Amino acid sequence: MSVRKLKPITPGQRFRVVNGFDAITTDKPEKSLLRPIKRSGGRNSQGKMTMRHIGGGHKRRYRIIDFKRERFNDAAEVMSIQYDPNRTAFIALVQYADGEKRYIVAQNGLEVGQKIISGENVAPEVGNAMTLANIPLGTIISCVELRPGQGAVMARSAGSFAQLMARDGKFATIKLPSGETRLILVGCLAVIGVVSNSDHQLLVSGKAGRSRWLGRRPRVRPVVMNPVDHPMGGGEGKSSGGHPRSRNGIPAKGYRTRSKTKSSNKYIVERRNK
Repeated sequence: MSVRKLKPITPGQRFRVVNGFDAITTDKPEKSLLRPIKRSGGRNSQGKMTMRHIGGGHKRRYRIIDFKRERFNDAAEVMSIQYDPNRTAFIALVQYADGEKRYIVAQNGLEVGQKIISGENVAPEVGNAMTLANIPLGTIISCVELRPGQGAVMARSAGSFAQLMARDGKFATIKLPSGETRLILVGCLAVIGVVSNSDHQLLVSGKAGRSRWLGRRPRVRPVVMNPVDHPMGGGEGKSSGGHPRSRNGIPAKGYRTRSKTKSSNKYIVERRNK
């Protein structure tokens, strides 16, 4: 994993920091695992804009990712590590003994030719998927399920990881990337290791056009709007704009929007870092 700083031969490259892509082994995706993506540009079925700042961008194809890892006790060989335009992490193409190919989210240290396996009593090695009941305490994990059989939903982005802190009865205590400590059923699967492409946070776009390539349209700051457009708009000159809040008037920066009666509150041992 490495990053490269480009020479400032153009204004857009002066501050540009790009990924070295050292871990990538091929640039040709597996055709059988590709699907088209239909883009909405932030419009609903009536053609009305319901999400702002969305539109344009380069054409993409979706890579079907195996988040469930349900082929238990069936080893697969890592064929290649690939770039995925739909996520920050790299993905790995794996092939089972019967010839079936699947994409999985790649972990740091996963190499071509390596064997990975998922199951109850497998070795706690990088890339292997195990239930929380069988993972040693203190292990760094990623791609964690919230409900058994649901598929990974937590700690899936580049460089993220969780840690298995304790087990008590049918629940395991997990420290999540946000800093939140939470109870999860021990029957849930998790993958050993840290998600790949941990240098993603060091990248620098370099120019506004690169955001347009990613399908992000310009965003106007609320403080420069008029009062009719935003609660923080208006004022003479460079006014502060009042208390930070959303377009709908919901306060930001410290205001808690989580429901006090939410059913999953009882599973949260410690809230995330403020």
